[in-house]
Amino acid sequence: MSVVIVTGSAGLIGAEAVGFFAEKGFDVVGVDNDMRRYFFGDEASTAWSRERLEKRHPSYTHVTADIRDQDAIDALFARYGASIALVIHTAAQPSHDWAAREPFTDFSVNANGTLNILEAARRHCPDAPFIFTSTNKVYGDTPNALPLVELETRWELDPSHPWAAHGIPEAMSIDQTKHSLFGASKVAADVMVQEYGRYFGMKTACFRGGCLTGPGHSGAQLHGFLAYLMKCAVTGTPYRVFGYKGKQVRDNIHSFDLVNAFWHVFQKPRSAEVYNIGGGRHSNCSMAEAITKAEQLTGRPMAWSYDETNRIGDHIWWISDIRRFQEHYPDWSLTRDIDGILAEIHAEMTDRFARQ
Repeated sequence: MSVVIVTGSAGLIGAEAVGFFAEKGFDVVGVDNDMRRYFFGDEASTAWSRERLEKRHPSYTHVTADIRDQDAIDALFARYGASIALVIHTAAQPSHDWAAREPFTDFSVNANGTLNILEAARRHCPDAPFIFTSTNKVYGDTPNALPLVELETRWELDPSHPWAAHGIPEAMSIDQTKHSLFGASKVAADVMVQEYGRYFGMKTACFRGGCLTGPGHSGAQLHGFLAYLMKCAVTGTPYRVFGYKGKQVRDNIHSFDLVNAFWHVFQKPRSAEVYNIGGGRHSNCSMAEAITKAEQLTGRPMAWSYDETNRIGDHIWWISDIRRFQEHYPDWSLTRDIDGILAEIHAEMTDRFARQ
């Protein structure tokens, strides 16, 4: 039986990938040690997700390993060897703010951990496509230099700009910009994944995601914008907006749509590819707009406050130009827009917290 290795398997994208490929008939081996709980506290633990995966998918095998442990990762890949058909690497430390607290931890997880996975794949399954969830934060705060126009509920790119119609392409430079330490560690991983494609000829793809979201997210204040916002809306927990008048814009892609993109890559892999991926013009919102939508879904006002201080390295406006991926994989398309995504998250949060 062909095996799919998924790191960060109890997280949002990892769990979506486990379910997707298990239903396609693969044996799925997940690597996850619930570091999200260490990063963001008990409320962000992915233990519930792991338990659900193990109940739902008999073909799923969970491995509680740390991707920083080179020997453990190499032994895992050696165990399955040539049976490994695909590697999906989603495990990461995902927060700007948290990275500054423990720079060594952030870099060792994001950069060194990625290197461990890459090298184990090169040694034991070099023909298996290698998919990496990078981030749009590799561009640092360069997007904030774009000519933005303030509208009533959002910032928007000047309509005369060549990127206004479709969003930000991969042509944007990642140099001479403030990344945050998190952005820097993800740059290191992103470039290394590309290099294993170019230097060793592996089939690698970096997905530089915008706001990855969905009902399976264990949202926390420092990471998981829409899921955490909806959690606050459902539970009445106070929510804080940081900077830019709450008009900062994110494009939002449902975890299913992203994993479906992985499926298309798996079927027709390429080498050393980089893709900006997100909801694009199809699915995006500002924080202010998201709050309004959450209030409409819950039927009551949110308890939220505003802090003028923006987060370091945060984007004022980000919409991904996804045309490069669509050009390479024309049969792929987005299936959810922002309203559909929020409705799913609301239903999940209402059910999850009703059971607690």
